Amino acid sequence: MKNSKSLKISPLGFQWATRDPFIFCVHHKDNFPKGNEKMGPAASLAGRNIGQDFTVKDGWRMYHGQTIPGFPYHPHRGFETVTVVKTGLVDHADSLGAAGRYGSGDVQWMTAGKGVQHSEMFPLINQDKDNPLELFQIWLNLPKVSKFVEPHFKMLWEDQIPVLKEKDANGQSIEVNLIAGTLKNLVAPDPTPDSWAANPEHEVAIMTLKLEAGAVWVLPSAQAGVNRTLYFYRGNGMEIMDEAIPAYHSVEVPDAADVTLKAGEDDCYLLLLQGKPINEPVVQYGPFVMNTEAEIRDAFEDYRKTQFGGWPWPKEEFAHDKNKGRFALHANGNLEI
Repeated sequence: MKNSKSLKISPLGFQWATRDPFIFCVHHKDNFPKGNEKMGPAASLAGRNIGQDFTVKDGWRMYHGQTIPGFPYHPHRGFETVTVVKTGLVDHADSLGAAGRYGSGDVQWMTAGKGVQHSEMFPLINQDKDNPLELFQIWLNLPKVSKFVEPHFKMLWEDQIPVLKEKDANGQSIEVNLIAGTLKNLVAPDPTPDSWAANPEHEVAIMTLKLEAGAVWVLPSAQAGVNRTLYFYRGNGMEIMDEAIPAYHSVEVPDAADVTLKAGEDDCYLLLLQGKPINEPVVQYGPFVMNTEAEIRDAFEDYRKTQFGGWPWPKEEFAHDKNKGRFALHANGNLEI
């Protein structure tokens, strides 16, 4: 097939570059071992930079966790996190008293708004087998008018997320999980109400795609001016619009055109991030995303004074009981099981 050389293709690291309205995306893939009685790894932590362990050693990382892998309490303001869990579990707790455990296809959509603290721990609940984890955390910006909305989260449980299943002309399978947006006759669950994605005119779409080896599929066009990026995160080569794409690379694809995908000799897995840009100044410093440097300084000062509501949980790296199933407890007392 011809090579058009018309696509922008970039290698992927740990933190993936994104385009407006997204800020960045992180792909966590850890082959965690069996867990111990504290839901940490039943393995030596010697040689790790505990509290700052981002180096893949023996196939996994502790991140900021001391006992349990993950991210003990930390603040956010001015944007949203969309956490898409493919394998494994995440334990959520926050400064509003809300909590949850989710995974294995579930998605948490959290609007930080004016400010919230939360923890995201990866409990290793299996003591008799390994605890693999794979997730994407996507940061979606908020426009200036929504930077100070009330924080809250919404669960998109695995059985609520529409799945498109098709076969191409040769009988090869395509599967698309629609986390945000629309695709053909499918409509994703509503995001949080203050999200940039809540307005259909912004054409925000988040999808994960699996193409069976050799499968061909066409991603339908969007409106002109919409940013679209495909992240090819697993597989051994594919073609996008007749151009060869190496594994673990991102591809910026056209807006107002259909995009033909062809898997290589192995199954290919991709993430799509799409949306109309907000087109406002973006200043990010650590966990805060605002429009000006002065607003970033104000965010740090507000956090110093208020701790965004404090921390109502007994530990910085709080995890739920090992035997607890998936659930969500919201700040208003609503419990989802």
